Amino acid sequence: MSGTLGVSITWLGHATVLYRSAAGKSVLVDPWIEGNPSSPPAAKDLKSIDVLLITHGHSDHIADAVAIAKRCHPDVACNFEISLYLASRGVERLHGMNKGGTVSLRGIKATMVQAIHSSTIQDGDRLIPAGEPAGFVIEFENGTRVYHAGDTGIFGDMKLIGEIYKPTVAVLPIGDLYTMGPMEAAAAAKLIGARHIVPIHHSTFPALTGTPAELKRRLAVWPDFEVVELKPGETAS
Repeated sequence: MSGTLGVSITWLGHATVLYRSAAGKSVLVDPWIEGNPSSPPAAKDLKSIDVLLITHGHSDHIADAVAIAKRCHPDVACNFEISLYLASRGVERLHGMNKGGTVSLRGIKATMVQAIHSSTIQDGDRLIPAGEPAGFVIEFENGTRVYHAGDTGIFGDMKLIGEIYKPTVAVLPIGDLYTMGPMEAAAAAKLIGARHIVPIHHSTFPALTGTPAELKRRLAVWPDFEVVELKPGETAS
């Protein structure tokens, strides 16, 4: 991406991503760090988070939300049902919302958009319904927009997300089995039209067989796309 976005993107393993704006604001999406086998050691010592976004209730996306929220005191945006759960655990600065809504948090806009997946919270021996899964379009202070898809399969309205919000970057799951694989993610990239594609939700476990190499192969015939392959802990900007 060659520093053209004014936003840095750090993959913290699996589906956890840290964004930093040129103005110094930090946005963390789907915090799973403790217990995440692909999370880099530096991720365990995050000092400051301004905005925390949660796409759905599965433990590999929400496990560290309470601890990070209490330590860093970010504004937290998630669906309404998850906001009630987090409030019951003592989390403050909550912004419960639903698809189509936009919140402005410390100068950064987050719009909740569609995702095709499931969403429950594991609470001891209980499974708690956690509303519907979602993705986010994140607009930073300089106008750069990132579509963070969350866990999802491909769906036709990704084309609308591209047309309405015109993201420069699409952060897409590619692991297969629980989300899109590379074949579907390549088709999703074409629907969305974002120039830069950052693959996530892959390589954490053997069951996640989709690879960035396969995504690159499938998108190679369309030179308008750049697949930005990151290792856990690496940053692109």
